Amino acid sequence: MTDAERHLRHAIKLARENLARGGRPFGAVVVLDGAVVAEGVNDILATNDPTAHAELNALRAAGKALGRPRLDGASVYASGHPCPMCLAAMRMAGVDEIAYAYSNEDGAAYGLSTAAVYAELGRPLAEQARPMIYVPVRPEGELDLYDAWRAASAD
Repeated sequence: MTDAERHLRHAIKLARENLARGGRPFGAVVVLDGAVVAEGVNDILATNDPTAHAELNALRAAGKALGRPRLDGASVYASGHPCPMCLAAMRMAGVDEIAYAYSNEDGAAYGLSTAAVYAELGRPLAEQARPMIYVPVRPEGELDLYDAWRAASAD
């Protein structure tokens, strides 16, 4: 058995345990230097938090365990195909490798596919069903928000 298969089996085990507790069938593990540093399950139903996906919960736990927000060099193994939100978070955190055991096609018949969201996000912003609008608000008399961030981070 390869390391990827072993870690994916771990993610599937977490997903099955979560399912037995009344949760959704998703689990994920974060691996660094061959060792599992964090794991997570989909807690959307338990928390009413729409961002409580297995991958995001595993990323949050990894950041805490490692004491840093960057996860460069880490791999994420997920039971299901990561949604666009989770994929973006993994990319922004610096995760090097992502593997999953069940595809969007595997989950489609069960309502567990995010293929339509991927397709929608692939369209130009102006053509998407839910528009994102740029409104450049700059409160008068206040330091520009990004200038304030630069000044605060320079200290």
